[in-house]
Amino acid sequence: MVREIGKGNSLFNQFLAELRDKTIQSDRLRFRRNMERIGEIFAYEISKDLEYTKKDIVTPLGIASMSILKDNPAIATILRAGLPLHQGLLNYFDNADSAFVSAYRKYRKNKEFIIKMDYVSSASLIGKVLIISDPMLATGGSMTESIKALIQNGKPKHIHVVCLLASEEGITAIKRNFSLQNMTLWIGAIDDELTAKAYIVPGLGDAGDLAFGTKLD
Repeated sequence: MVREIGKGNSLFNQFLAELRDKTIQSDRLRFRRNMERIGEIFAYEISKDLEYTKKDIVTPLGIASMSILKDNPAIATILRAGLPLHQGLLNYFDNADSAFVSAYRKYRKNKEFIIKMDYVSSASLIGKVLIISDPMLATGGSMTESIKALIQNGKPKHIHVVCLLASEEGITAIKRNFSLQNMTLWIGAIDDELTAKAYIVPGLGDAGDLAFGTKLD
């Protein structure tokens, strides 16, 4: 299932527009904060699909029967670009376990690249809901390899993939590699074009560099 949040009219698109706007995105603090706020919106939308249980809450005047989240999800992200998005999700799922994957493009002399995995930190995911975020779903390579690495720590009962922007090619790659019966893709917006260097167009640029500064190759 693919859910494109930006299709409707909401403040989500205001935050995403600012992330795309090259005259605004030069403010790193604002860029990170907008990513965090978008993460919070994704968290709220995902929460509607989770399981709840009834619990009696004692108030100063009586007892209220409330629906409470049954189990906290595990929240993962791909370093480093996904950190602000991850924080937004964590702001709402405040008792969730966190997992981190270090995955990046390693370019060869012919300008092609492979996905290099350096590090995975995760608790057991057996029977849990996994939410994994990364700002951009371009070719789908990093997300595919990251999910495969994470589920070596146990098979989740459902996986929610969260991305600000995605290409059709990236979505197709996820569908090809995983069963969507146990997966939901949450996308801010789907852009049509993917360049020869696998950058999404119109996209927003390099989310990691915009959030944290240009890195050495």
